[in-house]
Amino acid sequence: MIELTESIIDDFNKAKPWAFATSSLTGEPNVCMVGMAKLVDPGIIWIVDNFMKKTYSNILENPRGSLMVHSSETKGSYQIKGDLEIMNHGDDYEAAKKWAQDKNPKLPAKNLVVFRITDVYNVKSGPDAGNRINMI
Repeated sequence: MIELTESIIDDFNKAKPWAFATSSLTGEPNVCMVGMAKLVDPGIIWIVDNFMKKTYSNILENPRGSLMVHSSETKGSYQIKGDLEIMNHGDDYEAAKKWAQDKNPKLPAKNLVVFRITDVYNVKSGPDAGNRINMI
């Protein structure tokens, strides 16, 4: 696991919503937009599963994913890759459920997806596009 820099954290916090990509074990891709993502640590993102179907199935089969950080408000554009874990009980799940339902009591907050960051890539246009960003 790696930790995001302050600059990338700042961009992450400005980028809502985020495109979240997963794939099945056979490689069938899926991308969904998520609005309930929270950086809880420089190396861990929480994503609340309210209505995920294909994404949920993909994570069970292939627990790897990618999150796109980009908006007109960000300085950079990043693809964050990581290992995924689904939780539906325990302290972290209860905290994520409370966070989601405090924002909107109608949200079911069925699961918490814990996204442990393993790689970050630059996807801003230019000569460094596609390059892995080395984290300390």
